[in-house]
Amino acid sequence: MRSAGSEPAGAKRGQGQPMLAAQRQARILEEVQRTGGVRVNDLTRLLGVSDMTVRRDLDVLDSRGLLTKVHGGATVRRSGSTDEPAFTVKAEMEQPAKDAIARTAAALVRPGTAIGISGGSTTYTLARHLVGVPDLTVVTNSLRVADVLHAHETTNPGANQTVILTGGMRTPSEALVGPIAVQAIRTLHLDQVFLGVYGMDAQAGYTSPNLMESETNRALVTAARNLIVVADHTKWGVVGLSAFAALDDAAVLVSDDGLSEDAREVLSDEVGELVLADRAGQ
Repeated sequence: MRSAGSEPAGAKRGQGQPMLAAQRQARILEEVQRTGGVRVNDLTRLLGVSDMTVRRDLDVLDSRGLLTKVHGGATVRRSGSTDEPAFTVKAEMEQPAKDAIARTAAALVRPGTAIGISGGSTTYTLARHLVGVPDLTVVTNSLRVADVLHAHETTNPGANQTVILTGGMRTPSEALVGPIAVQAIRTLHLDQVFLGVYGMDAQAGYTSPNLMESETNRALVTAARNLIVVADHTKWGVVGLSAFAALDDAAVLVSDDGLSEDAREVLSDEVGELVLADRAGQ
């Protein structure tokens, strides 16, 4: 028997009563609006509940149109074809898929070649897997990609990599775009171009929410002897404001095993080769 004023069995000092579902969901929305995206693991720690409870809350909020549930977490609800999340937000989402895609794509690169890498969180992850490839020339319009490769070259001078940053206007995705970037790319001939995309769709093809980024990506496509698109499964069915390439422009599309059967069927017919990286293998 407990004495008057003592804590209920199982209660923890310093903690109030467990949150009601509505309170948890309000807190989740607050986090999503504050950061642009949240992960299930982070929410379980923040709220002190199981991941199953968090996932149920995310399902409810997604069904009400208050956020977008994605693998491993949730993002702010996309308001339209011009919505462009910040790089830091995108980099937190689908990390296992992006790493699996990056490892698979990196295996396609050979020493002594010249490649192009576009802006984006998946291509940023790819760059981290390319630091060990010797005698590589990399042309990029991504500040993040250039930083990764330059940092490795500084500490490992034997890497013998040449990094060319295009210049241009900066976007929320940390890409350099516009006339300066396009002019720099138009003079080049690249063995491979690795392109991240905002969305890919059976009718719209590969798209971007940013008109100038779309124009810059179009120049990269033209410069490529072989175009390799890197895009996780959540990009399927997403359509940005401007299309810059058709699905069949890609010699290779590297995605992950979360891609739906319908998407696999369409893409297998359209792209030169569809490669699905195993997320669990990471």
